[in-house]
Amino acid sequence: MFERIAPEQHDTLDGVAEPSENPHLFGHREATAMLAAAYRGGKLPHALLLAGPLGVGKATLAFHLANHLLRFPRHEGAPAELARPEPESALFRQIAIGAHPSVLHLTRPENDKTKGFKTVVTVDEIRRVNRFLSMTSHDGGYRVVIVDTADDMNTNAANALLKNLEEPPSRTVFILISHSPGGLLPTIRSRCQLVRVAPLDGADLIAALSTFDVPPPADEPSRNALAGRAGGSVRMAILLTQYGGLEIAEATDAIAHAASLDVAGAYRLAEAVAGRDRAIQFDIFNRHALDLFAGAASRAALAGDMVRAIGYARGWEESRVAVAETETYNLDRKQHALNMIHRLQDALRM
Repeated sequence: MFERIAPEQHDTLDGVAEPSENPHLFGHREATAMLAAAYRGGKLPHALLLAGPLGVGKATLAFHLANHLLRFPRHEGAPAELARPEPESALFRQIAIGAHPSVLHLTRPENDKTKGFKTVVTVDEIRRVNRFLSMTSHDGGYRVVIVDTADDMNTNAANALLKNLEEPPSRTVFILISHSPGGLLPTIRSRCQLVRVAPLDGADLIAALSTFDVPPPADEPSRNALAGRAGGSVRMAILLTQYGGLEIAEATDAIAHAASLDVAGAYRLAEAVAGRDRAIQFDIFNRHALDLFAGAASRAALAGDMVRAIGYARGWEESRVAVAETETYNLDRKQHALNMIHRLQDALRM
């Protein structure tokens, strides 16, 4: 039975380990081999940008690397492969609970007003880097700053981080996690070594799901269908199977592509994703809606229909702004969902 020891984050899922407390890492063999070899050879960059889709293990990889650096402070004595963290060790537990003096994890902070979490990584969070780096390195080893995710930084936070990246102290590594590296400041990207973290293949995805309290489907056809729908993302697979994600996606697809708007169906869907204690379902709905716009824009562009591609891209941007404003200003979620459904139906209907 899973017992959480890490602090909860804005995207915590019940029964699923936070990256800092997850001893398992599936897939990503190329990335882990490259990072282990770079460190062993004394050539680890001062800043890494782990880029890939949501939920494929980027943050877990970041914490595994941090554990590796602190466990083997002399690079020439480090193993050729990235070491698996030892859950029973003091090092693992200190990192997991956020108490290790050489690891700083920056993510969306708690919002004291709403008792939830803020929608961005704030400049105050990034300013913690200066205090962190002003302290003497623990045992003379590495110091690791993990920004999870860099996509969530607002402009002031991004500029503050850039100053740290421009003049990095010795034996310090910044690990930036990004689902959409193209949205980061070019000056931040240019100061980091890009490490692509690919979606998991079907076998690794099912193996990862098997480590959680709620296992994946037992029959092979259902497993294959889940792997295909999840797109190599463990998080998406969990959302699809445990939080009604399949039903939300199917209902959204049906309404968005219908010849005319199903008003009753739209209201049922809006109520299903916008009710109390439905924050995860609301997030699933919004992400899927944005994916529908993005997919339509991509297909139109590949077909050479740039007018439609631009229209879909504009719909994606308007929807993204609407999601952010709804979260930031605590707007009516049901009305937001209805507006999103209308926007999708107008753009995508047959």
